[in-house]
Amino acid sequence: MRRVNPVKLTTKPAYAILKSRSILGGMERIWYKHYPKNVSPSVKADEYSSIVDVFEQSVARYRTRGAFTNMGKTLSYGDLDRLSRDFAAYLQGVLGLKKGDRVAIMMPNLLQYPVALFGILRAGLVGVNVNPLYTPRELEYQLKDSGAKAIVILANMAGTLAKVRKQVPLEHVIVTEIGDLLGFPKKHIVNFVVKKVKKMVPEYDLPDAIELSRALMMGSVQSFKRPEVSSGEMAFLQYTGGTTGVAKGAILSHANMVANMQQISEWMKPTLVEGEEVVVSPLPMYHIFSLTVNCMAFMKIGCRNLLITNPRDLPAFVKDLSKEKFTIFVGLNTLFNALCNNEAFCKLDFSHMKATVAGGMAVQRAVNDRWQKVTGLPVLEGYGLTETSPVLCCNPLGDPKGNRIGTIGMPLPDTDIRIVKDDGSDAAPGEPGELWGKGPQVMSGYWQKPEESALVLENAWFKTGDIAVMEPDGYFKIVDRKKDMILVSGFNVYPNEIEDVAAMHSGVLESAAIGVPDDKSGEAVKLFVVKRDPALSEKDVLAHCRQNLTGYKVPKLVEFRTELPKTPVGKILRKELRK
Repeated sequence: MRRVNPVKLTTKPAYAILKSRSILGGMERIWYKHYPKNVSPSVKADEYSSIVDVFEQSVARYRTRGAFTNMGKTLSYGDLDRLSRDFAAYLQGVLGLKKGDRVAIMMPNLLQYPVALFGILRAGLVGVNVNPLYTPRELEYQLKDSGAKAIVILANMAGTLAKVRKQVPLEHVIVTEIGDLLGFPKKHIVNFVVKKVKKMVPEYDLPDAIELSRALMMGSVQSFKRPEVSSGEMAFLQYTGGTTGVAKGAILSHANMVANMQQISEWMKPTLVEGEEVVVSPLPMYHIFSLTVNCMAFMKIGCRNLLITNPRDLPAFVKDLSKEKFTIFVGLNTLFNALCNNEAFCKLDFSHMKATVAGGMAVQRAVNDRWQKVTGLPVLEGYGLTETSPVLCCNPLGDPKGNRIGTIGMPLPDTDIRIVKDDGSDAAPGEPGELWGKGPQVMSGYWQKPEESALVLENAWFKTGDIAVMEPDGYFKIVDRKKDMILVSGFNVYPNEIEDVAAMHSGVLESAAIGVPDDKSGEAVKLFVVKRDPALSEKDVLAHCRQNLTGYKVPKLVEFRTELPKTPVGKILRKELRK
């Protein structure tokens, strides 16, 4: 396999670079002047040789503290150490998997996820996260492309695998049920209800599969030999589809992931207390945002993650929250919006909360305002991509006055950002262009796709495909996806702005804007709306937009929907609306 433009770890602190060179591709690093107090612009990205090093430090330091909670059951850091060790020993000693082999995980947020994940990494193997909602075709592609030799899969999704089992190169299948780590008798009760009462486990035929519970038992009597893993070795093949095209596996090394963990930890340092925080984790850990931020970075500082298996079940979600004194909430715009419209959620005790962190999609000002009214805290928006492990930028956590609603904040330590115009030159502050990112968290390339890698990597700079502007004080703002931009009579129109304005109307629950062909203007804006107020009319929406948008940005068409298509994480799928 050819790797394109490998990223080297930063060896010279960012503040030293700043002193020796004040210009970056024509753009000043003015954000350093506005960094939060007690946050260094540089981190020790090479302090740990691997994710396993970080894990071992955390389980030793916080052994008796809770690590992950789900369905009323908590695994301590000591439990996680023991169970992941047993799974690693099973993968090594029983299955005979070798260092560098790929192992897929296909499940939502359950206690089994971190056990399987850290077991895979401790055995020197590579994690391949798979979306549990994949169709047989999508699953077949990812298993073939990654060359995964084994998969850990929830029984609820095993029917999907059974349909393509003979077409994929898997050698081993490990199946788990939802309640498997909940202890006796809850394990059996939950599994019975899920399978027999709720009928959530379709019939499937996987004769060579082994139960995870049995695998852990077998691993517990196996010896475990910790392999030496270097920082440059691959930790994850993290698949991303982007806005178009076939899914690509981003090669994320141990160095990439550890660097981002270090950067996030440094950024959170003024606000969070090691070993004391309780983090609400509703976003799936198979997604890069929750994988790095919740599963990795919060694990590093001894937090306890409250895993939410199905955040769309709002009554069950709110019931879980009512039992916890949570301090950090991690989510995204659509989830915040849904919760603020839930009466029971609005009555919860938010007195222990220190921060709300968002990623994945733009946070609308109207949603932030509602969230702040309910919880007493604003939403701190960050930004990143699968290819950047993922976080590039974030608003400050320690200084509420430093949080700028509508922006993605400033680059994390040891991270550089450029805004590049179509002609390749750097944009001036306030001028839009494509956001490029550079740092130790940037991937080395796409798995077995050198041509695709070359399109997005240039001298270790990653071209995000997002249009952004840098404000005079070094804060950045995402305008929209380059490919989502609408061209109306030669004017650039960004869907995010249209949707942000629509969300300000009290009768609008959700909205999405796309471009549609127009004989006169080339393209016109079409707005899809989910009503909060049943009496809302097209006339109301257009009148509101005319009050808040210049003429060419006002939607020409409005279509009401009962719901909008979304990814499992909750991002609105504009490409589905364009179809």
